[in-house]
Amino acid sequence: MARSLDLSIVVPMFNERDNIRPLTDDILREVGKLGRTFEVILVNDGSYDGSTEMLDAVAAEHPEVKVIHFVTNSGQTIAMAAGMYESLGRVVVTMDGDRQNDPSDIGMLLDKLDEGYACVSGWRKNRQDSGLRRLVSRAANRIIQHLSGVPVHDLGCTLKAYRADALDPRDLFGEMHRFLPQHVLARGGRVAELVVKHHPRVAGESKYGFGRIHRVISDIVLVRVLLKYKTRPSHMFAKLAQYLFLAGACIFVLGVALRLAFGWGVWQVGLLSAVAAWVGALILLATGWNAEVEMRNRYLLSDRLQWNVARRVNFDHSAA
Repeated sequence: MARSLDLSIVVPMFNERDNIRPLTDDILREVGKLGRTFEVILVNDGSYDGSTEMLDAVAAEHPEVKVIHFVTNSGQTIAMAAGMYESLGRVVVTMDGDRQNDPSDIGMLLDKLDEGYACVSGWRKNRQDSGLRRLVSRAANRIIQHLSGVPVHDLGCTLKAYRADALDPRDLFGEMHRFLPQHVLARGGRVAELVVKHHPRVAGESKYGFGRIHRVISDIVLVRVLLKYKTRPSHMFAKLAQYLFLAGACIFVLGVALRLAFGWGVWQVGLLSAVAAWVGALILLATGWNAEVEMRNRYLLSDRLQWNVARRVNFDHSAA
């Protein structure tokens, strides 16, 4: 899709009725000062609290505000991916719909991006959340940093600026919006971080709870695997199969040694364990080959999207 605008602001929305109008007004006021052509894309992720009507009303008042209504709730990552995919800006800024991110920081992120970075990530250094939530977030970010090698303190901060060609939104699913800097680095882009303001929530209810921790942990491991073995998944399974085969060989040798010392009973257990490990290695190899085929099919079918749009407002293009 042709990038005809300087800037796109993408905001996922789920049950944020009371925040929609003040947030939109703040964004329009702050971005209007930058002297850049822009659009604001609000993605309604299956809201049921009256947000749908409020979004339509705001879009009717401001032609630069565009709305994507999902058929059903698909999650923040998919909502963000849909907005990025349909955006026309050469730079895309993402932010939360709860008004805890401050639109006045957008200009600062763009200035840093102009220094040659592909992504500039916000850091909520003075985060306005409960102490327990800050503690859990800090621990999670340290784990992510260790596994990914990305020099970012606060990957959970949605306020980020990207060059539109720095990543492909069709690669996003699960809770992957947290790991976009890793995707940027995997494509050869440079990542920077800036301290941004963070405000307490004044309306609506938080969508983040400790029940999401297991999903985040799962995606931490998954994103590591995907980015390292994205185009060669069979290599990952072959490596695991190699370790399992060696483990079986060690068990076999140990069984032989134990036979000499304790008799056939222990030998049979060792032999069966070794055979089980070798069969497991073969299964891993077969799984790797299957994953390789699936990966190739994925690229052949890459035009398929992960979201279902009920309707669009103020779009004069189609990114179906």
